[in-house]
Amino acid sequence: MLGFSIATALPVKGPGCLSFKTVISYDVVQNHGSLAQLLNPTCNFLSIVQSRVLRCEEASVSRSVTPLTKREPEPVLKMAKAFAPATIANLGPGFDFLGCAVEGLGDVVCAEISESVPPGEILIQKVTGDGGRLSYNQKKNCAGIAGKATMELLGVTSFGLSLSLFKGLPLGSGLGSSAASAAAAAVAVNALFGNALTKAQLVQAGLISEAVVSGYHADNVAPSLMGGFVLIRSYSPLHLIPLNFPLNKDLFFVLVTPVFEAPTKKMRAVLPNTIDMRQHVSNCSQGAALVTAILEGDIALFGNAMSSDSIVEPLRSPFIPGMAAVKLAAIQAGAHGCTISGAGPTAVAVTDGIEQGKAIGASMKAAFLEGGNLLSSASVYKLDRRGAKVVETSQN
Repeated sequence: MLGFSIATALPVKGPGCLSFKTVISYDVVQNHGSLAQLLNPTCNFLSIVQSRVLRCEEASVSRSVTPLTKREPEPVLKMAKAFAPATIANLGPGFDFLGCAVEGLGDVVCAEISESVPPGEILIQKVTGDGGRLSYNQKKNCAGIAGKATMELLGVTSFGLSLSLFKGLPLGSGLGSSAASAAAAAVAVNALFGNALTKAQLVQAGLISEAVVSGYHADNVAPSLMGGFVLIRSYSPLHLIPLNFPLNKDLFFVLVTPVFEAPTKKMRAVLPNTIDMRQHVSNCSQGAALVTAILEGDIALFGNAMSSDSIVEPLRSPFIPGMAAVKLAAIQAGAHGCTISGAGPTAVAVTDGIEQGKAIGASMKAAFLEGGNLLSSASVYKLDRRGAKVVETSQN
């Protein structure tokens, strides 16, 4: 997780804190305590960096779980099955702070009260659709981790649960596969106990899961749970801002996924520890343009801003064979914009019509084959405004 600070030469307070000249820096936690300590108003530590460079570091955040309920809830259902949609994270310059959900694609998790599972524990009973690749160990499976974290947020200690995961999303696709599993598990477990937690509160459970499998970021799991566009303003404290795309307008995403895998952790490893000030200014302005476009329903502006990432996409694109050609093909076919979905390898383009979206997808597929020697599949989806939902229940 990356937090951003802008500060001027003001005195600061608190043990171990110093006064510094004007700096623009990402908050650095390493060797200076937790992020929560850094963000405490009594201790405004800022790391010094060179005037033309921004320094980026991963933040070490406490992931201990404190129950959000006053008392342990009783189960109201025997079984709950939930669906959580695929997501597009980053959307170009919105790295780690902006994402959205798309209709049609997603994962399903079935949660059941089980007398054969020890109280307070969770068991992965079944996993399908993953080609046998995912672990049945609940501490290594994103659905199991999120399900257990949801139990802890609920304060459930008297009942054991079993989970079954049905994967509808390919692994390492850039469509929030791990986040969809986590979101579906959190919603299913929450439903068993009367939906005592809000979707925004369930994001905490999803974050714990994401931290284990792909990195501590909410730009997939938050929109998968909440639907629509979600802006992550801060992580400590967690502050989520839903961005409402106008109801009277449609936005279509052209998703083209090549037969190629780009694991999120590996794709995050190619990112730099420092960035140029000019890149920072450019991405900030394009990120602001993205938010403006979403709220105003300006699809042309949205696509243009989405295509204008000057930091992350240029570094990741070479690791996805043919990606540069795919982006060019999408624009030439009439897309308002194109970028990498999440960590890739899926490419996403935006348009305002489904038929045009199909033509854009065909051009992108051809570019993946010609430019990267990769077969791919193309689909056109609308924005999912609802997010994760319960699709089946049983009280018996």
